Amino acid sequence: MSAVPEGLRIRAREHLQDLQDRITAALERADGSRFREDLWERPGGGGGRTRVLTGALLEKAGVNFSEVHGEIGAELQAVLPGEGTGFYATGVSLVLHPRSPMVPAVHANFRFVSRGERAWFGGGSDLTPYYLFEEDARHFHAAWKRVCDRHDPSHYPRFKRWCDEYFYLPHRGETRGVGGIFFDYLEGDLERTFAFWRDAGDAFLEAWLPIAERRRHEEWGPREREHQLLRRGRYVEFNLLYDRGTAFGLRTGGRTESILMSLPPEVRWVYNVQPEPGSPEAALEEVLRRPRDW
Repeated sequence: MSAVPEGLRIRAREHLQDLQDRITAALERADGSRFREDLWERPGGGGGRTRVLTGALLEKAGVNFSEVHGEIGAELQAVLPGEGTGFYATGVSLVLHPRSPMVPAVHANFRFVSRGERAWFGGGSDLTPYYLFEEDARHFHAAWKRVCDRHDPSHYPRFKRWCDEYFYLPHRGETRGVGGIFFDYLEGDLERTFAFWRDAGDAFLEAWLPIAERRRHEEWGPREREHQLLRRGRYVEFNLLYDRGTAFGLRTGGRTESILMSLPPEVRWVYNVQPEPGSPEAALEEVLRRPRDW
């Protein structure tokens, strides 16, 4: 199918399957509930494992693994690097929507893609709080900076900026959350890139789980829940309008239920809601309109 070393595909796939297992096991321990698993096959080549949980800490959590391959249509051929019509893609994608408005939602994705003789790694993770706790944002960014700095000190500032620019809703004039890191089309020395990509995936639990444990018992009520549902609307808008992963999955014949697993279970859109000046809700919006260096 291509000149990309078959061994690299196998190692990437095996790492991702193990990563999915480790993340879902840790989330089950934290939540006290079990993931439901669906195994699926893709017409044309490949398949995956979709795992979804509804529990005490997590109102809806999805941690997906997929490995797909086959032929791509003319639309994707025009935008996907490489030559020919054959492609291969494997990845883990997760979205966690907490029950408490004081616990931030989080997304992560780690993928390996090839087409013809081209192969590249992509991924990252971003934090989407409903209420701003600066120490949580600093913790999240520090975890990603540590893993980046172990491999290349230029990674974190570059990938942090890339994240702020990618997870941006231009029609709202705000970022989806307080960022993290995002990278795509990393090629060059594939062994060196693989080592960084593998370590980044391994850092996810360290980046998010301590925040969830710190905030899960914070008090909240109807006002905070209403704000959570409104902010989830922004999440939906980004995923359906701008997210490349959603578009790629649908255009390559991926499993629709698995792709749209990222959407929250409950959400609201209320006309022209404006936060009260000086309120905690306004403090979050200020940061979303002017991203910080954490």
